[in-house]
Amino acid sequence: MNVTRAFEAPVVDALSVRVVVDSRYERFLPKATHPLVRIEHTGRIPGREMTTLAAEWGLSLHLASEAGGRRAQYLLDFGYTPEVLNRNVDLLDIDPASINGLILSHSHRDHYGGLDGFVTQHRKRMRPDLALYVGGETVFREKWVKENNAPPQSVGAPNPVSLRAQNVATVCCQSPRVLDGPFTSGYIARQSFEEVTGGSLIEDDHYSEAERRGRLVRDQHPDEHATCYVVRGRGLVVISSCGHTGIVNTVRAAIAAANVDRVHAVIGGFHLGLAPADYLQHTLRELEAINPDVILPMHCTGEAFIGLLRERMPGKVVYSNVGSRFTFGA
Repeated sequence: MNVTRAFEAPVVDALSVRVVVDSRYERFLPKATHPLVRIEHTGRIPGREMTTLAAEWGLSLHLASEAGGRRAQYLLDFGYTPEVLNRNVDLLDIDPASINGLILSHSHRDHYGGLDGFVTQHRKRMRPDLALYVGGETVFREKWVKENNAPPQSVGAPNPVSLRAQNVATVCCQSPRVLDGPFTSGYIARQSFEEVTGGSLIEDDHYSEAERRGRLVRDQHPDEHATCYVVRGRGLVVISSCGHTGIVNTVRAAIAAANVDRVHAVIGGFHLGLAPADYLQHTLRELEAINPDVILPMHCTGEAFIGLLRERMPGKVVYSNVGSRFTFGA
């Protein structure tokens, strides 16, 4: 695929993805193996027998990469609550002082809810030039949900004032951006059959203040972006935290940004839990065509689609669990 190169995608020697927050935790998972990824599930935590990892609706991933002997770590998304995030960070022995930066995939509460509490608890130990990487300024606008005939209810937004008070810089990544190890996809173009999904609403900015008062329109998620790595000798790893813009669109955006055709792994939420059967089948065919080596579904992917993946692509699907660590390229 020939594209205009906005940047040179960084290459890492190894990448570890650890599930800090997700909606399921099974303590007694059997040992799992895969020829292309090292899988480490977490059961009993030695010395911490009186407590356990917690699960909640939301997602947070700890990303650690190595390139040329240098390590870099990022926290991608922050779950629904700081209580669960901070609890699991402590139990998994993740050192906030070693984190190079924070990444927010999009501004739904199940991804940003733990952010403020995490920063408040750990900021004094973290690097002074800490930054939060977001897909655009619109990530801070208020979102709403509406169910049946009930009035719209605000679900809030990340708080930029709190971030500034904690000396956390906000870096907008509307275009692909190189970080220390990963790169962000930038805006995800809508070029496949996929529809933008997700039930959130936003205020309509195409009208005057008087006209748009009380007017809500469907959220098109212009600020959602993916976090990606190129693993030496393996290919592209695409992490879609929720995939409201479509998992196929997300992977294609990463391919175009990095100018890398070989997809090694697709990880995260694919937002297909409520999708109809024909839509699932279409998505499955597109993923089969992309042909990643590893598929690691999480969060909002949906049991029906995970079942289809296990049926049609059994050698590629890896089971995820809170606390699990997956290492690529080592």
